[in-house]
Amino acid sequence: MKSQQTTNAMQARLGELRKLINYHNYRYHVLDDPEISDFEFDQLIKELKNIETLFPELVTPDSPSQRAGAEPSERFNKVSHPAPILSLSNAFEAQDVRAWYERILKIDERVAEADFVVQPKIDGLTVVLHYQQGIFSQGATRGDGLTGEDITNNLRTIKALPLRIPVSDEGLNPPEYLVVRGEAFITIKDFEALNMRLKQAGEKVYLNPRNTAAGSLRQLDPALTAARPLTLLLYEIVDASSDLPVTNQETLNMLMKFGFPIPEQFYCRNIEDAISAYENIVRRRDEFVFEADGAVIKIDDLSLARDLGVVGKDPRGAIAFKFPAQVVTTQLLDITVNVGRTGVLTPQAILSPVNIGGVVVKQATLHNFDYIFDKDIRIGDRVAVKRAGDVIPYIIGPILSARTGEEIVFIPPQACPVCGQPVEHLAGEVAWYCVNSGCSAQLIRNLEHFVSRGAMDIVGLGIRIVEQLVESGMVKDIADLYSLKRADLLNLDGFADKKAENLIESIERSKGQSLARVVNALGIHGVGEVVAGDLANVFQNLEEISEAGFEEIQTIEGIGPNIAQAIVDWFERPSNQQVLNKLRRSGVWPQQRVNELRDVIPGILKDLTFVVTGTLSEFTRESVKEYIKLHGGRVSDSVSKKTNYLVAGENPGSKLEKAESLGIPIINEIELREMTGG
Repeated sequence: MKSQQTTNAMQARLGELRKLINYHNYRYHVLDDPEISDFEFDQLIKELKNIETLFPELVTPDSPSQRAGAEPSERFNKVSHPAPILSLSNAFEAQDVRAWYERILKIDERVAEADFVVQPKIDGLTVVLHYQQGIFSQGATRGDGLTGEDITNNLRTIKALPLRIPVSDEGLNPPEYLVVRGEAFITIKDFEALNMRLKQAGEKVYLNPRNTAAGSLRQLDPALTAARPLTLLLYEIVDASSDLPVTNQETLNMLMKFGFPIPEQFYCRNIEDAISAYENIVRRRDEFVFEADGAVIKIDDLSLARDLGVVGKDPRGAIAFKFPAQVVTTQLLDITVNVGRTGVLTPQAILSPVNIGGVVVKQATLHNFDYIFDKDIRIGDRVAVKRAGDVIPYIIGPILSARTGEEIVFIPPQACPVCGQPVEHLAGEVAWYCVNSGCSAQLIRNLEHFVSRGAMDIVGLGIRIVEQLVESGMVKDIADLYSLKRADLLNLDGFADKKAENLIESIERSKGQSLARVVNALGIHGVGEVVAGDLANVFQNLEEISEAGFEEIQTIEGIGPNIAQAIVDWFERPSNQQVLNKLRRSGVWPQQRVNELRDVIPGILKDLTFVVTGTLSEFTRESVKEYIKLHGGRVSDSVSKKTNYLVAGENPGSKLEKAESLGIPIINEIELREMTGG
């Protein structure tokens, strides 16, 4: 028994839902400027229908459940459709589809033996095309399902639309009068290219392909429509002057013979096969050239589908099985900044919790600060959020029409939110960095790089032990490694006397590494093995590099202004100077002796690029690279036309084959020494 209080509450909620649905319907279908996602709109409709099912006495003639779409715009002439162009009821889970099947089975027992067809549900604009004597005569939008908008001239600009139906190869003539239904859309690739052109021209970019297609087809000037990369697919015969096909399969075959582009279709023997076909489409959703928001499951027998009739404005013989939501809208509550293990600052959106594809999302990435500026994303905005598959959710952009004026423009931090040190943003680069080597947010990554084989080469100090050292508080910067004692390590899980002793010895040996290796190990942004070697060829020690100015560093071949500035900035930071002082006190202060070598053979390998492959007898892989760099040469990891020599040892592999194919000279380590006079 329904209480009056409950009925009154449901009546009030229905009033709210009708107002919301009508508003968003208008924004979507008439203004082509939605404020919420399709998924959120579908949920409003679902809630409204559920209440109306429980309280049928509250259904009103103006309820959104009693019409198929939005009112036509007043800008175009109205076109009456020869038959209702109906919408479809929605299913969001497999159990919804099975419940639909059970309902129609109760209405007509023939459903038990029915076959089904399943098609991707294209997220475009429904169009109705009229042909007289095989010639395209009129085209319209769906409108409210009974009356649409005349967009004939705009549709003529779509190259995929046949202006005349040819006689098929099988001699099939089109009927004198034919009306077909389909979907106009812009492919994802064309949409991205269109937005790129608009952005380069300084014009407003579009939010999604569906609204771009809708807006393009409803331009008053067909020339504007012609400039948009529209296409279409047809899937239904609405009316004809001759006998109609009796199944959906036959319909698509006939449309194809008439020269119409048609969608992919799966033929299914039962409802479980249809659900499996849907699941296959879900798995392939990212492969479609168009945006798809679900799959349409139809009874193949058109006569049976017609006999099942209509409920409200939805035909009983078909249902739209919607994809798990990938795009929704919600409120952007705040923007925080994370510091990654490489020192890059990444803005993070804090969201009002929202369900996307069965996952409650509270945070989303904003990529970088330029992305926030370009999209004009503000704290307090209602934003569109996308989550595809298992990818981290990200903000697509703000819903500008939902702004209240109270939104706050985001200002990037000038200091690292973790360590408080000033951040760095180099000209022409997107990323902002914290370059404090002691920043706790990036300490594990800095240590991992510092001890790696191409840097200090501390054997036995893998990532798991690095994490243990940081988490225990024993190591607060890279220089703290050289203060470790055997007794300290014995306090860590997995360490016994021998293991601790071996690691301490390995750390001690690393004090003898070259200047190039130490510079590389510091983890300066943009400074890898090659640039570190270039610096070591010019400066005698870390103190000289620290005292060098921007202009002096930039004059070194291979070092551009951004890397030069990054080097200067790194050495100027007081926190990094403290690390250098600790390294010096620990005995990690290599003196480069390359100048002595240059007095004998100055830069003998200058301007030459080498690639090393195979196992060498006199050199390790790292030492031969250093040898080449000390003599002014450069080392690359891959063979190309720019390679001058390949240094090959035993078991050289594919690099030897490529060098031979390019005619690159191949030498061994003895010949390398002869080149340097060694």
